[in-house]
Amino acid sequence: MRVVVVGGGLGGAGAAARLAKQGHEVALLEASDRIGGALAPVEHEGYRWEGGPASTLVPAALRDLFRKTGRPLETELGGELEPMEVLREHRFADRTSIRLPGGSRADQVAAFDELGKGLGETWAKHVDIYEPVWGILRRHYVEAPARPADRRTLPKELDQLFAIRETLFKRLRHDFRDERLALVAGHLATAEGHDLRNVPSWVGVWSYLEQSFGGWRVPGGMARVAELLEQRLATRKVTVRTGLEVGDVVVREGRAVAVRTSEGDADADAVVVAVDPRRLPTLAAYVEKTMPAIPPVVAHLGLVGDVPPLTHEIVFNAEPTISVRPGISAPEGGTAWTLHGRGKIAEDMVDALVRHGIDVREQVVARVDLSPRDLVEQWHGSPMGVLWQGRGTVRSRLGPATPIPNLYVAGAHGAPGAGVPFVAQSAALVAGLVGPA
Repeated sequence: MRVVVVGGGLGGAGAAARLAKQGHEVALLEASDRIGGALAPVEHEGYRWEGGPASTLVPAALRDLFRKTGRPLETELGGELEPMEVLREHRFADRTSIRLPGGSRADQVAAFDELGKGLGETWAKHVDIYEPVWGILRRHYVEAPARPADRRTLPKELDQLFAIRETLFKRLRHDFRDERLALVAGHLATAEGHDLRNVPSWVGVWSYLEQSFGGWRVPGGMARVAELLEQRLATRKVTVRTGLEVGDVVVREGRAVAVRTSEGDADADAVVVAVDPRRLPTLAAYVEKTMPAIPPVVAHLGLVGDVPPLTHEIVFNAEPTISVRPGISAPEGGTAWTLHGRGKIAEDMVDALVRHGIDVREQVVARVDLSPRDLVEQWHGSPMGVLWQGRGTVRSRLGPATPIPNLYVAGAHGAPGAGVPFVAQSAALVAGLVGPA
């Protein structure tokens, strides 16, 4: 069967590799000049930074992708994924801070107790409520091709979960009197551009995933995963076309039969869309009630000289919220940092860091500034997925199946959420629905 995949990010490349391994004739079409999407690095004057995510939770989906399409990920990397002792460090306006460990309930309790007596148990009770939530999501949504838009097809417990009116904002206000704990618990959602007052409370399951599975780095950065995916596509004999604009999906007699490109129609027995469905008129009508989550303001810095050591992400919980992340590599004597900003950014983020006790203004020798618009144009859409606009958002999302036969959606806009685990898993769901050749 001929399958055309639109979009060469993790979701599209993963789906293409899986489908080719299942015996299909697969072509992948990417508008950029290289595949990888947000996994691809940013490089300037000898410095190298992560273009998107710097680490992953729940690495099982990424490992499964490589294992099911060829050699295991660790074999390709030449080593194991690196567990992160500290997921991130949160610094607060009162000058207190916490280094959040992952993969251990006891370690998190101890870390929060250092922040304040009894806070560890308060944190643990909050995280505990998400254990059954994850069980429901994993069985019926993350690992199964559910269609939330059609309530008649959903398992009862999943339908009831999606019907909950409580927002994450209300849940955190209920569980925490200490605002610092609420900032930590809500960070991943706000970092992806969401307003917690519009996010269903069950999305807080991320805190449980961090506590249960921890965080993992890829040696060489996520850019290494992009390189390995490109090699895997070649091994599986996927036809890859970069720099090719896609106009729409061609539908005849109610079924997807081709993809319209700037060079003509590419015939297909099945089409996988791994870009924002709003870009394609055939799918745009089905997602008109949704909006993309907007990327942050980003500044990639190349530094020289003595700078504060940075072994993990540091989040300054203020207005604006600024996170500082280590880069991938730098020339001898140099250091690479990436700044992400959210909120009311009225001044340069490097200047704003001075108020937090970090002054590297004289050590910046290379810099790449990217606005949210720049990132959306660079990636031909937002890799942050769908913006939460209330509990109804989950039922407005497409993917992995669509109402049009032979047409599927993968990637951040077709997964239960953004991030490496969900996006990688979306490729598996699509491949399962298409089936073997």
